[in-house]
Amino acid sequence: MILLRSSYKLLRLAAFLFFILHIQACNQNQSDSGTKDNRHSQSSYAHETVIRHARGFSIAYRDHYKLVSIVNQLGNAADTSRFILLDRGTKRPAGFSDVQIIEIPLRSLVATSSTHIGFLAFLNAEKTLTGLASLQYVFSPRVQQLIRDGKITEVGKDQGLNQEKLVEMHPDLVMTSGGTGGTGQYQLIRQAGIPVLPNSEWVENTPLARAEWVKLFAALLNQEKLVNEKFAALEKEYQSLSNLARKSPHKPAVLSGLNTKDAWFMPGGESYMARFFADAGANYPWSDTKNTGSLSLSFEAVYPAALQAEYWLNVGFDQHDSRQSVLAADARYADFQSFKSGKMYSYNNRVNAAGSNDFFESGTVSPQLVLADLIHILHPELLPAHSLFFYKKLP
Repeated sequence: MILLRSSYKLLRLAAFLFFILHIQACNQNQSDSGTKDNRHSQSSYAHETVIRHARGFSIAYRDHYKLVSIVNQLGNAADTSRFILLDRGTKRPAGFSDVQIIEIPLRSLVATSSTHIGFLAFLNAEKTLTGLASLQYVFSPRVQQLIRDGKITEVGKDQGLNQEKLVEMHPDLVMTSGGTGGTGQYQLIRQAGIPVLPNSEWVENTPLARAEWVKLFAALLNQEKLVNEKFAALEKEYQSLSNLARKSPHKPAVLSGLNTKDAWFMPGGESYMARFFADAGANYPWSDTKNTGSLSLSFEAVYPAALQAEYWLNVGFDQHDSRQSVLAADARYADFQSFKSGKMYSYNNRVNAAGSNDFFESGTVSPQLVLADLIHILHPELLPAHSLFFYKKLP
């Protein structure tokens, strides 16, 4: 019996030791596996940026390259385009044979939207610009000077795109303005070895999300440290202003835009402009509509709410518009409370002689300034020292 008991104890001890060794081995294997995974995804970049607001793109940092994914927000969300932002002079990573390569830091960029100028200006990188769709509509004085110096070439867009000129220029990148499926006219450019990247910031439905596309430019330029500092500052200011407006008990009703050609295009309730109104402490009558773009309404559909709206924003498209010129377009505007009180504002305060409006250039990447303007208009007691930057009162 004594021998049997001793054998039983030895067996239990052996089983216990086997269990401990097995657990240690499993832990070691898991540790090795994790090390390999970490090594595979290891980033070689000292500074990275994180996307917090935008839904249209993402950036993953790896060893000597960045993987950028552009999501088609206009159609199938699964229709995603990927790009490798590859450190200049390094080897293309394995497993991405069908992905366009963009060598970074970018040295030359052809842009197709004035908004792209605003993003470059935010990063002090206007000199990267070597081509524009149109040289006429530029607000930035620095870019205008580059145009006068012959550093920027007009390339056209859509049906007027000068593909031969683009192939001759052979920029590091052509940035388009649209969804992932809207770059078919650039096939020849791609075949010439010039990458084409779609920028769809205009589809985003919050001001901070639209502005955050500047981080894509920063990734292309290896300017993550700069963009993190500057974007964090504007983000903090925007949220601080929004919190300030939220505390106001008065939420004035607002009207937006004008009736043109029998249609009044009003911002959808889920659009970035509706979000501006909400963050500025306004009561927007169409805030409950499920539309991220514009609503096409008749004058009669707008009229009841327009009669009572305290403020009329985004009035007029011409920098010379006035209350009388607006009234000349339709005498029924005289019935509006905002017309009678003169509380009518347009975003045409920064328009140059060529007709370029900075609201559509630097305004996208300066949402905190737009919001400060709106709060000053709607709640002057909250920001009494603020001077209107993008907006102005119609004379």
